[in-house]
Amino acid sequence: MKPSILLSVLVLASVQWPAWAQQPATAPARNAQSQERPLAARVLDDRTASEWGLQRQEWERYRELMDGPLGIYSPNLDPLSALGIEARTDEERRRYAELQVQVEARRVEKLLAYQRAYDEAWQRLNPGMQRVNLPDDKPGAGTSSSPLRGSGRMAVFVKDGCAACGQLVQRLQSSGAEFDLYMVGSRQDDARIRDWAKRAQIDPARVRAGSITLNHDGGRWLSLGLPGDLPAAVREVNGQWQRQP
Repeated sequence: MKPSILLSVLVLASVQWPAWAQQPATAPARNAQSQERPLAARVLDDRTASEWGLQRQEWERYRELMDGPLGIYSPNLDPLSALGIEARTDEERRRYAELQVQVEARRVEKLLAYQRAYDEAWQRLNPGMQRVNLPDDKPGAGTSSSPLRGSGRMAVFVKDGCAACGQLVQRLQSSGAEFDLYMVGSRQDDARIRDWAKRAQIDPARVRAGSITLNHDGGRWLSLGLPGDLPAAVREVNGQWQRQP
């Protein structure tokens, strides 16, 4: 073989060598990346399940339930409620009920602790300034007045496009509570409130009887200066309006 031909072969080999020499090294890297995502997802699932007091198998069952009819009818259902509703035995049902009581107790404790901190901050930053009371002289969409001050009634603030708002109202209605509903962002449109009430399945008979009233917010929610997002159930306690758990 001539020297020039031999040199060409060596040069060609040196150029091609890195390309096929590196191929075995990239395959494990791709495999590691493909395995990393499921592992991260499993770690996240385990962490979330632990926050609810659940095992991994229970969390997987919850996700399966929400992928079925239950998730269509109640897309915002929490894990404990979903598992409790679809419990397979009385023991399971009691377990999820007890877990939910514990979770709700912790949530309420945090909410009340923050409310106390907020009240203290208000008094510290605005000494002597009284918070604005909800006006009781404006007619609502379903009643001639809003009997709030000193009546002991609950005021419920909601907004459109809020699934949690409808769930809160349904829960209060099922419990037989009397309350005055205020729709934030209603634009003083009675039809808008009535349409929302219909979608939330508010009993028209209770509206006619006055045990539930439908009202335009009219800036009331902002005037209260309470922390947190909607929905909000508030009640007057010792002259001040406070969120209720």
